[in-house]
Amino acid sequence: MRFEYAPGATPIDPDEAAGLIPAHITLQHELNEYEEANILEATEWLCSRRRGDPLDENFIREVHRRMFGHVWKWAGQQRRSDKSIGVPWFEIPGSLRQSLGDIRAQIGHGAYPPAEIAARFHHRLVAVHVFPNGNGRHARLAADLLLTQLVGRRFEWGRGSLLQASALRAHYIAALRAADAGDYGLLLSFLNI
Repeated sequence: MRFEYAPGATPIDPDEAAGLIPAHITLQHELNEYEEANILEATEWLCSRRRGDPLDENFIREVHRRMFGHVWKWAGQQRRSDKSIGVPWFEIPGSLRQSLGDIRAQIGHGAYPPAEIAARFHHRLVAVHVFPNGNGRHARLAADLLLTQLVGRRFEWGRGSLLQASALRAHYIAALRAADAGDYGLLLSFLNI
């Protein structure tokens, strides 16, 4: 299979590519459709049950496994290689734990409005980059779960697809890069906060 990546997407290394479960997939659009179907199934699973704690490490892994478990053997497992984004792979457990603790403290102290806390949570998950792939989609769903828990609503994420190369995706990636530098203004603007 030949993978095609939108700007800012994380390439899949050969070892990770070997974890593709459906052997009939040979085209990128087929992979995208298969992943999207799996994500919809995970979303239905989340809606049909009492939600778990989006700030719990095990629940974070379970959500990723549910989102990609029909597509990738490594779904829900921490990445084992460095990427162009994210902390070094061996720092993931500590960085994830620190990020979750920081978000819990922000909630407990009312450090920011709930939507901003959820936006910061999204950024932190993307910045740690826990999984080999699917981190952006996973972090968006996790942020939606947290925001739903805090105020009963979800983000709109620009009202379009963030998977394809587009002006919307470019704006989103620029907002994440600004947040990497400590400026959350673009991300909050992107999310209409």
